[in-house]
Amino acid sequence: MRALVHYIATMVIIPIYGIQVCPFLDGLPAMQVIVPVVIAIGLQGLIRAPLRARVVDNQPLKSRVFRAYGLESVLFLMSAVGLMVFNGLYHGFPMESGLKVLVGVAGLGFFAAVDLGLAEERRVAAAVERGEGTLQPDENPFPMTRKVALFASISIGVLILIFMLLVIKDLEWIVEVGHSMSLMDARVSIIKEFVFVLMVIMPHTLNIIRSYSINLKYTLGNQTSLLQRVTKGDYSGRVPVTSNDEFGLIALHTNTMVDRIGAHAEELSRTRDVTILSLATLAEIRDNETGEHILRTQRYVRVLGAHLQNHPKFKEVLTDEVVTLMFKSAPLHDIGKVGIPDAILLKPGKLTDEEFVIMKTHASLGAEALNVAKRELGEDSFLRYAHEIALTHHEKYDGSGYPAGLVGDDIPLSGRLMAVADVYDALISKRVYKDAFSHEKAVQIIREGRGTHFDPDIVDAMDDTEDEFKAIALQYSHIQSDAAQ
Repeated sequence: MRALVHYIATMVIIPIYGIQVCPFLDGLPAMQVIVPVVIAIGLQGLIRAPLRARVVDNQPLKSRVFRAYGLESVLFLMSAVGLMVFNGLYHGFPMESGLKVLVGVAGLGFFAAVDLGLAEERRVAAAVERGEGTLQPDENPFPMTRKVALFASISIGVLILIFMLLVIKDLEWIVEVGHSMSLMDARVSIIKEFVFVLMVIMPHTLNIIRSYSINLKYTLGNQTSLLQRVTKGDYSGRVPVTSNDEFGLIALHTNTMVDRIGAHAEELSRTRDVTILSLATLAEIRDNETGEHILRTQRYVRVLGAHLQNHPKFKEVLTDEVVTLMFKSAPLHDIGKVGIPDAILLKPGKLTDEEFVIMKTHASLGAEALNVAKRELGEDSFLRYAHEIALTHHEKYDGSGYPAGLVGDDIPLSGRLMAVADVYDALISKRVYKDAFSHEKAVQIIREGRGTHFDPDIVDAMDDTEDEFKAIALQYSHIQSDAAQ
């Protein structure tokens, strides 16, 4: 469709242009000027489709844009030469007349070729996005700056050349008819010719600018979209490499950079997770626990958080990212126990009041250790949740917990989630001072603490996810206890 518009425009413009710049064509009947142009451009249109299928469509994506531009340029040049030869042989016009026609047709062909080349660039981009092929840009492509400079130079050159032809023709015309026409009429006639040329050149130039702007917006839009995703921590996106120029190289190297950043981020994340689990397991081992306790509790937290994402009260807070951060920071909930003396931490019997006071300090000790990390490493979402969980997982909904005696929603949500997860796992686990409770008994105890020890909404969420709790307890239990039965 785009090519058809250019061809029809050429059929309309060239006869008018020829009459304006060439006195020989000006002396012919209108139909003798129009018909050869229509036939030449019509034949050009007929051979274009098969030539394009062979020269452009069957070629690698990387070369299609240049080939599309080259094909259109050659076709218009062939039509221009054909018209020049026809006028010379049939009408006996001199070479001067033929060159004027050649300049006009070739000039319009240049604008058509550039526009259709830009349209081909969009088709190539669409093909890449559909997965119909890949494009590997050259390491040293023809620079965009030179392309723009070349387009501007040719456009200005065509305009100047046509104006020169008009001036030469008008000077000859004034000499010939000056005695029979007033100066005002001659001036008006000349101005009309110049306005006509400007009305032809300017829309073609603006059309190229618009077409290039569409391509540029697409390219920069893809680049910006990917960088926005990377800024948010999403390294899964890629910029489609759709052109054999600097923008193609930028896209290629951007994808390589994102791959490497993503790999480093994944490596850092794995290293952090391993370090956290190692530290948390160390604390658990001192408490006669295995690492399975932290694996179970963090998964309970994730199950509860994911379920509450659909709750009107929590859906704005519990995003996927927040649930993941709580899951990863949950293992550090008892990190403060490394600061509790063995005589208290490992005591097989009931703690005295004085010993229990010391035991309760593990929440503050863990929070302070994480505060040191925050001061050294800077504010971080992971450290914030780890600090909240370590400090507040022994707070109770009615305010009777420790260390601060927080009440209700004053307790951070992460701490309220951890409270349910930690108590449930403690109940179903065997200790030196008690046997493991069954799942049903543990759930009954937690239900009895609804609104006093635990957030009622979180207790309800546990009721809804009982099967998942039992599955986690079974999967991460060294000894299959009654909780998994």
